[in-house]
Amino acid sequence: MNIVIVGAGALGTYFGARWLEAGEDVTFLVREGRKAQIEKEGLRVSSVLGDTVIESPSLVTNAAQLESVDLVLLGVKGYHLEGTLPELKALVSRGARVLPILNGIEHVSILKDQLGEEAVLGGLSYIIATLDEVGHVQHTSELHELIFGPLHPSQQELCTELRKVNEKAKFNSFLSDSIEEEMWKKYLFISAMSGVTTAGDFHTGRIRDIPESFALVKKVMNEIGELASKYDVHINQEDIDRRLEQFQNLPYEATSSMHQDKRKKLKLEVEHLQGGALRLAEHVGLTLPYTETLYALIKPYETQ
Repeated sequence: MNIVIVGAGALGTYFGARWLEAGEDVTFLVREGRKAQIEKEGLRVSSVLGDTVIESPSLVTNAAQLESVDLVLLGVKGYHLEGTLPELKALVSRGARVLPILNGIEHVSILKDQLGEEAVLGGLSYIIATLDEVGHVQHTSELHELIFGPLHPSQQELCTELRKVNEKAKFNSFLSDSIEEEMWKKYLFISAMSGVTTAGDFHTGRIRDIPESFALVKKVMNEIGELASKYDVHINQEDIDRRLEQFQNLPYEATSSMHQDKRKKLKLEVEHLQGGALRLAEHVGLTLPYTETLYALIKPYETQ
């Protein structure tokens, strides 16, 4: 399988490196700055589950340089989505399918509108990873899951092939026959985790220490669960309880990528995550008071 990584941040680099480690054909479609950084510093993953170094990875800066592509792993931040559309259209025109693992939900409809329904798979990941100052991946927990599945019947064959590819790679992979539901479950988890850690400026362990703060996590999850039901995706209390248990089992110092970006004074995904939920809620006449409050508290830090 010919795989292209669009968005060589922590997630894209991690999964791309693991595929390369397993012998797959992987190319990174990157900006000039990231290309220069990788050429200088190399491509390295430091992980609690095993380090890997990729010698001379394939790097391109223009989709026109790519001839044959089966799958595009899209791992950009939400605010970079629009900028990737011209390159994605070029790759889809050559037969590629796109597997987005962005946080959130709103991007799926955007991608379908721009690329066509058959071109966009459903996907998400659970992983705690970040890039260090030289662009190397720091993977700091045993969590490294890639979940994917078809959003259109024509995608089933490719998903089956990808499942076989992933069996050789050093990460946990699941092919879901209810991928939209899985994406909403991730959305309620990340909406709560990113919102409370970033607005409060503390990690998950501290949140668990304070009953009132942990109660806020529960309330945000319940809000997003209610929002999902308005879009005919039904998440029950047992599903929410599993995500709360997942939150409780995170390492004490774990935090969200948006909180990490706030600490680094980088641009934040608040408009894509909390803002996206508010727009989806407005469309169906629903109010999300806890999400709205988190959005208002984080928004001033969006561009620091």
